[in-house]
Amino acid sequence: MELFTPDFGLVFWMFVAFAILLFVLYKWGWPVIIKGVESRADFIDKGVEYARDAKEQLQHAKEESDKYIAEARKQQADMLREADRMKTQIIEEARVAAQGEAKKVMDAAKVAIEQERKEAELQFRNEVSSFALDIAAKVVRNQLADEKAQTKLVDTLLDEMENQN
Repeated sequence: MELFTPDFGLVFWMFVAFAILLFVLYKWGWPVIIKGVESRADFIDKGVEYARDAKEQLQHAKEESDKYIAEARKQQADMLREADRMKTQIIEEARVAAQGEAKKVMDAAKVAIEQERKEAELQFRNEVSSFALDIAAKVVRNQLADEKAQTKLVDTLLDEMENQN
């Protein structure tokens, strides 16, 4: 039963041993433990701050990427508008050039048609006058066959010449 009821001397030495252990822990162990805990707390604080900085940088990078995407979309829209404007301008220039070329062709065709008409008219006049001269020569030969008709023709021509003057 002595094991269950401690003696005063045992309790005293246990208290002294506990006090020495407490003093050693207080002097050399506790500062190391506190320093370790504070170091760990600083490390955790730095980790939290690093995480905040990373989060801010990530947010900033996201905002910047959104800005670049918006700028790229704006540039794309500008390029598409410019391409559409250039397409319209090229089509308009081609249409104007085609109209000009068509007008030149039409004018050249009109000139050629007018020239052909004049040549045909001239040729027609020449043929008509040739036929008229042939007919007149035949008629005059027939009329000049007798002398009475010759005199009458000369008198008629002289009368016409006098009336014209």
